[in-house]
Amino acid sequence: MNRQERVVRELLDAHGRTYADEAGIPLKDAPQPLYRLLVLAHLLSARIRGSIALATARALHEAGLRDPRRMAQADWQERVDALGRGGYRRYDERTATQLGEAAELLNERWGGDLRRLRREADGKVSELRHLLQEFPGIGPAGADIFLREVQGVWPEAAPYLDAKALQGAERLKLPKDTDRLIELAGRTDPAVLAAALVRAAVDKDVADGTLRRAA
Repeated sequence: MNRQERVVRELLDAHGRTYADEAGIPLKDAPQPLYRLLVLAHLLSARIRGSIALATARALHEAGLRDPRRMAQADWQERVDALGRGGYRRYDERTATQLGEAAELLNERWGGDLRRLRREADGKVSELRHLLQEFPGIGPAGADIFLREVQGVWPEAAPYLDAKALQGAERLKLPKDTDRLIELAGRTDPAVLAAALVRAAVDKDVADGTLRRAA
């Protein structure tokens, strides 16, 4: 096993878990888990600690705000309170509004089902990325997060290693080449590899610890 292979193996052994899994979302190609992933992508895309975004995604679920119908029907204060319980206080008021508007758009345009958005994209990842940004609060970063995570159940998106994942590869002194990274990861789900690389990008301790163990 060469150095690059050791680095990838150490990274995956310690940090090979998707953000959806960490948020308690059993991801599959079904309306509710896909919607919960969209909300998680929205939360993670803000300038806030990932741990807070994950806790907030769980808090919204516990409050019953786990599908677009319920999210749209909830009043603004109910959404603010749930966000606050997750620790998402810096952006709670704006995010409460955006979550309501995004849920209404999903209900009205795609019948509350992101699989219909997928069908509209007709297998084109660039179109998926464009359509996701129709949702209030989902910009380029949020669309990338969603696609990194969903590639396990929407194979047309795979392999999806965006700029943030490749930044993690660079920090780990790995090639910034998607095909080579996928090869180094072997049979690992690309969504898991992407999440691990992102953790290295956003947390220097993750990168340094991985390099130290692989030395």
